[in-house]
Amino acid sequence: MRRAAYCLALSFLFLLVAGPTPAVAQPGPSVLGVGEYPRLVRLKQSGTILASMTSRDAQGYFSPILESTDDGASFHPIGAIRDPEANSGLCCSTLFEVPQQTGLLPPGTLLWAGTVGYEAGRDRRIAIKVWASWNGGRDWVPLGVAARSPNHEGVWEPEFVVDAAGTLWLYYADETEMPRHSQVLSRVSSVNGLDWVNKQVILARDPQRVRPGMAVVTRLADGRFASTHEMCNFGAEYCSPYVKVSHDGVNWGATTDPGIRVTTADGSYFQHSPYLQSVPGGPNGTRLVLGGQTYVGKDGKPSPKNGRVLLANDNFGAGNWFEIPAPVAAPSAKNKTCANYSSPLLPVAGGSRVLQVAVELHNGVCTALFGTGPVAP
Repeated sequence: MRRAAYCLALSFLFLLVAGPTPAVAQPGPSVLGVGEYPRLVRLKQSGTILASMTSRDAQGYFSPILESTDDGASFHPIGAIRDPEANSGLCCSTLFEVPQQTGLLPPGTLLWAGTVGYEAGRDRRIAIKVWASWNGGRDWVPLGVAARSPNHEGVWEPEFVVDAAGTLWLYYADETEMPRHSQVLSRVSSVNGLDWVNKQVILARDPQRVRPGMAVVTRLADGRFASTHEMCNFGAEYCSPYVKVSHDGVNWGATTDPGIRVTTADGSYFQHSPYLQSVPGGPNGTRLVLGGQTYVGKDGKPSPKNGRVLLANDNFGAGNWFEIPAPVAAPSAKNKTCANYSSPLLPVAGGSRVLQVAVELHNGVCTALFGTGPVAP
């Protein structure tokens, strides 16, 4: 979706708050902090959960890092990333733990990536910058640039993946193929964990206005990979989520194939910013859980359940999806970057529940809320 309003939604935050404050468990959703585009990751060795956001204070744009040592019941800040180019805009950052030795990166390395420089003016060259941490997110060092636009257009919404062969990939929404395509999904790979090469377009559709984007990839219990993305300006449905499955995390089928459209038996679906997570459950041992921004009926109008449900599927995305309660209610969800936009999910309580972080405007401030809910209807 368009990001022109992204900086406006954050621009006034530093006037109201100095930064994120410790979040404590309360009945119902709790406040994680002030910011947008939250992300979650669980550290394999310790079980600690880390969260990040894109925020702004008197020093400029930054990404706070918060920690939970009680399975998502509470969070406290432990670090922050301040990239120099973020002074000209910071958007849509992500968190990832390297699961195995990947080039020079040992297992347990934390990676952060975010889009920077989109406010740099007519001659801007937007980039996706990568940072790393080797002490659980407390301290960070820059690792370089994964992608930089050769023109004025953008590179957005990074997502890390390590495939079945151990290659590290970064997927992103890519506007640099204009004028041929308004936006495509691209990826770059890294063998050593430092240098990014081998750009590939993995999804592009005609007509020119079609905009696939916001890719999220999750590993399945059987070793395969599942991904989701939105397809904006594609057919009659506006920014619908689609799902694809890959046996190796590399091959996702034809570059023109959007995958399986996510919809319920009555035709309800999400619009914008899908997020996919795999949890235990169902006859195949894997339940896919998907969130999105605006929940609409078959007619495309907001449902009475808008902001109150997630969708789940026990057949690797095929067939109808069914509703489960959203841990964090966001009834004002609509096409805005501070309204249930790209809300991450993470299994907790042994996979019987899911942790969600969602953003909403509270007294004019974009606030991230977190809570947990069951993965069953």
